[in-house]
Amino acid sequence: MQDNKGLQLRRCVKWQAEFSIFLLFVLNTVAGQIRYSIPEEMRPGLFVGDVAKDLGLDVKRLVSGRARLVIDDSRQYVELNRNKGHLVVKEKIDREQLCGQKSPCSFGLEILLENPLEFFSITIEIQDINDNAPVFSKKEIILEISESTPIGTIFLLDTATDPDVGLNSLQSYSLKPTDNFNLKQHSRSDGSKYAEIVLQSVLDREKQSEHSLILTAIDGGDPPRSGTVKIIVKLLDANDNSPIFTETVYKASVAENAVKGTLITKVSASDADEGYNRNVTYSFTHMGEDAAHLFQISAATGDVTLTGNLDFETVQQYELNLQAKDPWGLTGASRLLIDVVDVNDNSPFITMTSFSGKIQEDSPPGTVVALISIQDLDSGKNGQVRLSLEQMSPFTIKPSPRKYYTLVSDAPLDREKVSSFNLTLVASDEGSPSLFSKITINLDITDINDNAPAFSQHEYKAYIFENNSPGVSLLSLEATDSDAGQNARIGYYLVDTDVNGSPVSSYFSVNADSGIIQAVRSLDYEQMKEFKIHVRAQDGGSPPLGSNATVLINVQDQNDNAPQVLYPVQSGASVVAEIVPRSADVGYLVTKVVAVDVDSGQNAWLSYKLQKATDRALFEVGLQNGEIRTVRQVTDKDAVKQRLTVVVEDNGQPSRSATVNVNVAVADSFPEVLSEFTDFTQDKDYNDNLTFYLVLALAAVSFLFITCLVVIISVKIYRWRQSRLYFQSNLPVIPYYPPRYADTVGTGTLQGVHNYEIYRTTDSRKSDAKYFGTIGQSLMRVDASGTETIPKKNRTIDCTEAGSTLVSLHNVNPPTDIIH
Repeated sequence: MQDNKGLQLRRCVKWQAEFSIFLLFVLNTVAGQIRYSIPEEMRPGLFVGDVAKDLGLDVKRLVSGRARLVIDDSRQYVELNRNKGHLVVKEKIDREQLCGQKSPCSFGLEILLENPLEFFSITIEIQDINDNAPVFSKKEIILEISESTPIGTIFLLDTATDPDVGLNSLQSYSLKPTDNFNLKQHSRSDGSKYAEIVLQSVLDREKQSEHSLILTAIDGGDPPRSGTVKIIVKLLDANDNSPIFTETVYKASVAENAVKGTLITKVSASDADEGYNRNVTYSFTHMGEDAAHLFQISAATGDVTLTGNLDFETVQQYELNLQAKDPWGLTGASRLLIDVVDVNDNSPFITMTSFSGKIQEDSPPGTVVALISIQDLDSGKNGQVRLSLEQMSPFTIKPSPRKYYTLVSDAPLDREKVSSFNLTLVASDEGSPSLFSKITINLDITDINDNAPAFSQHEYKAYIFENNSPGVSLLSLEATDSDAGQNARIGYYLVDTDVNGSPVSSYFSVNADSGIIQAVRSLDYEQMKEFKIHVRAQDGGSPPLGSNATVLINVQDQNDNAPQVLYPVQSGASVVAEIVPRSADVGYLVTKVVAVDVDSGQNAWLSYKLQKATDRALFEVGLQNGEIRTVRQVTDKDAVKQRLTVVVEDNGQPSRSATVNVNVAVADSFPEVLSEFTDFTQDKDYNDNLTFYLVLALAAVSFLFITCLVVIISVKIYRWRQSRLYFQSNLPVIPYYPPRYADTVGTGTLQGVHNYEIYRTTDSRKSDAKYFGTIGQSLMRVDASGTETIPKKNRTIDCTEAGSTLVSLHNVNPPTDIIH
């Protein structure tokens, strides 16, 4: 039993000797941090930085300390030349592979030195170079569009991608040639670029059936890189060509005694369209009753044959209107004049050989309205007949051979001005006395769809509050059309466009009959502040005509977002605590509460108020800037632990707010804060059995450590240690110093950077030790229950190990720099 006590005493004496050497080394250790910036794709072996010079180290120290790099990443991008103290590239670094689109791109490493142990942090930033050209997903884009596509039609193109960032990324597009299409470039909200081509001239498949374009994507590097894609525009045939007869007027003659089935003539027409669109069928139009049973035309071949008996005394000449029609209703017209050989001498009379009673208003001057036959069986002068109109009108009578007349238009017609005419035809011969006859016809001007619907204004504006109910009406559009009937029936439609990648119809709808625009879903001002939609008014004509109106919909903000506190950061486990020295003057900046509100306007105007405080007379909060400052001199009577509750409130109606708790420690020395926080930790109820056992183990180790100190002091072997300050407590706390924490506005309670070093004994490699990096400024941790604690690691150690894990503080400037 006595041998065991002697052995334990000798171990403690040995530990005290090793511990003294350990403390001497700790005082000489200095921590550092440097940052280098290099371009990507550097060759292995190229110089990165002189770490020995930048850290203020001798190259011999790197060699003797067996300096090595500690890199978290599995890939070793750089390596250390200990003989020169240089950091060089070990393998090429691809910024895009390392960071993707993240910018800036960097990675960290540490230099580890031994004997004594030192850590130095190094950050290497990788700069982007223009090593990637824009690339399209396809080598060729094929667009199939109709040749009747209207000018101004937009075609969205595939977007090129460039993994580079900044100016080296995709910047612009170009298009060649631009004879028929023009290029428009746009930017999305994330900064990416995309292009559209706009049709700027009429296409004609019959002239050119295919167009080849080259789209080039160019980045902003120096020199710039580019990628191209070929665009093939194939024109689809539209039935835009009417059949055309080979002759404008066909003439034929036939004897009045010709037998039925005689081939009179053959007519033909051609159509410039292709495929099914060029099939032509033939027919007669506006045939009089006397000619209908006499002639027949083959719909397929155009052969005109005789089907009845001719009588010269009745009809001397037949004028037939020919029509060639394609499958979609486009027609071509011609005339066929058939002369019957013989004469007739009977009294004249008017016969409307062909008259429909209607004429389209777009008929050009010279359009045949009616085919009129004036018959006079008399001979000589008595058989010579004149046909005229009794009143002035935009029509005229044109004679045709063999006493046929045509009623044709003589001027442009407009149904919107005059919708019908009553025409009196007068036929008179040259006999004496002259005989005449009259006939009155009613000619209606039929409407064509020659007027497009028109909006009262080109651009409309509407306003809607966010968080609206789906189905709410925004605006009622109305267009007018001066046409009649179906041509004036107007329907309203949304022009199909995309809003943030979604069709516009997912946001708004328009009533096809009334033109009322409604919101399909609830809108969010924070996501989209303005919508630009296009509404088309289209009539019921064939083909339909329409016009577009632009509607700007402004979403108005509502106060639907509460302020969000960015600093101090609140978490479930702990919050940030600030330290105020007792020597702080009036107006001392403790910290700053930083908050944002995603609303806009006055809904985002924030004000800060102090709601609760341990001592309201000690602190105040800036109404506009959120700065927490002292309002009086800090005294020794002020409690160490101060808790403030700050309310951040916006200016909306009604207003929204958020609260944040700020914990402040008022102290000048580390033992004072430590004692305060030790009491806090003792108040916590640990229900976990493991934690309870760890506390007991730490208490036992502390007791052994104190016993060893008493023995050493009584022997007076190490009297020089009497000036050292040992802090004791029931639960010894090994302080954990959090990483450097920067104030959001560049101000903090502690300004210096403090370094902490750890030395180990000769045999300490057999036990664990914790190393800590750079110490932050004026930070403590406070658990979720509001109890302020200093984080610690709990583990059971013996006397020797306890000595090897002690931490000594270096470069601490009291009183404000003692607490972290």
